[in-house]
Amino acid sequence: MASILRPTTTSLQKTLSVPWLSCPLPNSLTTLTPTRRSSSKCTALFGEIPRDFFQNALNVDDSNPLFPFLKYGLSQFDQVTSGLPENGRWVILTATGLGWIYLTVRPGVLMGAIDTYILAPLQLVFDSLIGRRNLKMSDFVVGERLGEGSFGIVYSGAIVPKNFSVEERVGKAKTRLENDDRFKERVKVGTKGAEEFGDYEEWFNYRVSRAAPQSCAEFLGSFVAEQTRLEFTKGGKWLVWKFEGDRNLASYLNNRNFPFNLESIMFRRILEGLNPIKRSALIIKQIMRQIITSLKRIHDTGIVHRDIKPANLVVTKKGQIKLIDFGAATDLRIGKNYIPDSGLLDPDYCPPELFVLPEETPTPPPEPIAAIFSPVLWQLNSPDLFDMYSAGIILMQMSVPGLRSTAALKNFNSELKGVGYDLNTWREVTRSRPDLRILDLDSGRGWDLATKLVSERGFLRRGRLSAAAALRHPYFLLGGDQAAAVLSKLSLKK
Repeated sequence: MASILRPTTTSLQKTLSVPWLSCPLPNSLTTLTPTRRSSSKCTALFGEIPRDFFQNALNVDDSNPLFPFLKYGLSQFDQVTSGLPENGRWVILTATGLGWIYLTVRPGVLMGAIDTYILAPLQLVFDSLIGRRNLKMSDFVVGERLGEGSFGIVYSGAIVPKNFSVEERVGKAKTRLENDDRFKERVKVGTKGAEEFGDYEEWFNYRVSRAAPQSCAEFLGSFVAEQTRLEFTKGGKWLVWKFEGDRNLASYLNNRNFPFNLESIMFRRILEGLNPIKRSALIIKQIMRQIITSLKRIHDTGIVHRDIKPANLVVTKKGQIKLIDFGAATDLRIGKNYIPDSGLLDPDYCPPELFVLPEETPTPPPEPIAAIFSPVLWQLNSPDLFDMYSAGIILMQMSVPGLRSTAALKNFNSELKGVGYDLNTWREVTRSRPDLRILDLDSGRGWDLATKLVSERGFLRRGRLSAAAALRHPYFLLGGDQAAAVLSKLSLKK
C-alpha cells in the first residue's frame, strides 16, 4: 500500500528557497503552524531577479519582446509598493500575475493590442516612407500563371527596371520571366477573386508579416490597376510578394520521385549511407517539422489558417516551407474573417468537425471586446486543432505512396469516415494494402504521431495534438533530420 511521506525540514527549505526574495525561511516545520506568526519581514520583495525565473515560472525568456518590460515592471512594482504591508504586496502581486497570465496566454491579448495599436501603425509609416504603400501598376510586369487559391490567381512577376517599356514583352518577345535577363527583382503578383477574400488576404499577410515573418512569403504590398491592359483590369486590386520559389509542396508530391526530389533542397546534399526508406523518413520529417513549427507560430498569435494542404505550402530555394493563401484564415483573437456556420474548406484535408468553432458560437462582438474574451474562447474550443488534422493528412500522404493521388486520397477519406476517423481501425480493415514502412520506423513513432493528429475531437473538444505538443512528440525528438541539416551546413562551409 502506497504511503505519503512527510517532507523533511531541509527538503522543504530547499523547495521554498528563492534567491531574489530576502525573507528568511523558518528553521522548523513548527513555525509554519498558524498559532504564531513569524516576526521576520522581507526587507525587499525583489532583489536581483534571475533570468531563469522568467523562463521557468512565466515561460518568458530574453528573446521575448516583452521580457525587458516585464523585468522593468517588477522593479517598479517593488518601489511603488514598498510602503505597503507584506500581505498586501503579495495580494497585489498575485492579482497582477494572474492578469499577466490571462493577457499573454493564447491567443495573446496583450501582444495583439501592441500589434494593433503600435506595430501596425509603425509598419504603415515605414512602408509609406519606403514606397510600399504607393505601388503602381507600371512598377510591375506580369509573367506566367503559377496557381489559384481562395484569394484568386497568382502569377510570376518582376519589378520593371527604369527606362523599360512594358510593350517590349508583347507577342513573341514575351519570354518566360525567369529567362529574361532584363528583370533582376522577381516577385509574385496575385489578382483577387471575390472581393472579401482579397481584402482578408491582404490583412492577414500584413498581420503574419509582423507576428510570424518566418512562416510566410515576404509581403511587399498592393496596388490597384489604373487601366485595362494585358492581364490588368481597371480597378482590379493586386497583391505583391517577394519571389521565393515557384513550386509548392503539391508539385513535388505529385512527382514519382518524391521525396527524393526534395532531398538536395532540404539538406543541400544527398544523404548517404542510408537505405531509401530511412532517407525518405528523414526528408519527410524535416518537411513536417517546418510545417508544424509555422503552424505553432501563427496559432500563438490567434490565427487559424483553415486551408492547410500541399498546394498552400511553398518550397523556397533555401529549403524552407512557408504558408501561403490566407484568404480563408481567421484571427480568433478579434473574430476577423469568422462567420458562424460558414467557411472555406477543402474536403480532402479538412477535419470531421468542418467548422473551426462550434456551430452555436455567436457572431463576434466588436474587436476590443472580442479580444478581451478570446482567451476563454480559445481555451474552451482549441480552434488551432482544426489545422492540425490537415497537417496529419499531409503526413499520411507524404509517408504512404498509395495516398499521393487525388483519387486515392478521396478513397482514404471515405474509408476513414466509415471507421469513425480511427487510423488504427482503418489500418486493420482497409483493402488497399498501404505501404506503412516509413511511419513504422523507430518503433512506429511516425504512425503514433499520425494517429494523434488524424482523429476526431474528443472530450471538451480535445483529443488531437496541438502544434506545440506535436513538436514534443518522440517522432521529432529523435532529431535525425536536424542532425542531417547541420551536417549539410558544415559541409558547405568547408
